[in-house]
Amino acid sequence: MSALDWSIQEIARLAGTTSRTLRHYDDIGLLAPSRIAHNGYRHYDQAALVRLQRILLLRELGLGLTQIGEVLSREGAHEASALETHLAYLREEQNRLTRQIASVETTINALKAGESLMAENMFDGFDHTQYKEEVEERWGKKAYADSDRWWRGMTDAERAEWQQLVSDLGRDWIAAAESGVDPGSDEAQALAKRHIDWLTGVPGTPASVPGGDVKAYVTGLGEMYVADPRFGANYATADGGTRGAEFVRAALRIYAEANL
Repeated sequence: MSALDWSIQEIARLAGTTSRTLRHYDDIGLLAPSRIAHNGYRHYDQAALVRLQRILLLRELGLGLTQIGEVLSREGAHEASALETHLAYLREEQNRLTRQIASVETTINALKAGESLMAENMFDGFDHTQYKEEVEERWGKKAYADSDRWWRGMTDAERAEWQQLVSDLGRDWIAAAESGVDPGSDEAQALAKRHIDWLTGVPGTPASVPGGDVKAYVTGLGEMYVADPRFGANYATADGGTRGAEFVRAALRIYAEANL
């Protein structure tokens, strides 16, 4: 192996992937080898390794290969800048997960010891304000203020119950997507109704406002689940990608067209 040149087998081993996957990336124009040796083997230089790292990072966010290609095309050759943005996101996630782990560990230890739970410590890392600016930009300051007032007015038990409801809904969506049922089936449409009932129960959302365009809101959210990996990750199936989010989008669209 040269310091500036790696074979496809070496890259597959180092990246924890397979030569077949790397060949597929080449076939679809996502990652071309820097050269092909006389024996037909693909080789990759430093620039190709940087691109592969970006591909794998975006895959972990739940993006499909087509979306990854579009992201890389938009970012062009600004690898360092793109990776700095991604690094900042990873550090935020690391901090949030560290806080969640500590919160859950504290709860487990208190339960095992028969001690009283410290409610103010139980939800550290479950920060509902992280999307404040985005919510205000999409739906206005009143939408965020109403939902924030609703959230802060809950008891700890009510917050835990709501979080469990969201978790159960996400789990059931994933199970339905993995089972291969049709988005228009009774099972999927029942999930779509549950989803919309949940949305209409959150003050400040367009779905909760009398006379609001619930149909446009629901179909728009479905599109966002597919386009935005932060939200699509909630519906990620075992094989990764956006298949789960696409299933949710299709089921919500069918329900909206028929009922809203």
